[in-house]
Amino acid sequence: MTSPTPRTQPRARYIVAAFVCIGAVIAVVILAFALSGNVVYFRTVSEATEARDDDGRFRIAGAVVPGSVKTTDEGVAFEVTDGEETLSVIHKGDTPQLFEDGAPVVCEGKWGRGDAFASDRIMIKHGEDYTPPKVNTGERGA
Repeated sequence: MTSPTPRTQPRARYIVAAFVCIGAVIAVVILAFALSGNVVYFRTVSEATEARDDDGRFRIAGAVVPGSVKTTDEGVAFEVTDGEETLSVIHKGDTPQLFEDGAPVVCEGKWGRGDAFASDRIMIKHGEDYTPPKVNTGERGA
């Protein structure tokens, strides 16, 4: 039995390394396509009103305009501002416990009818010093 020539052994290593690299690139491309459907873009109120032609889902960040909150049959309608622009939001569903006038919010949804943003999720932005309220777990004697 003859041993492989010194020249063919390094060539095989390069071929294997090339296939590993090509496989890694293909895996990254597949992962990028799989995750791209889960991306939700984040915009300020000014950015959202400027790019009004977008009809996909995204998030708007701003503060609830004091005095603008009105209860509707399906949720709440209010205005949100970033200090430069103001936008009407129609939210379907419940609001978070900390939702109030002036609260910094992130609303997720898409453009609705007219100039309003149709939201189905509201998140409250809070600082590092936030502590959630104590929850009664039902344990006795604690």
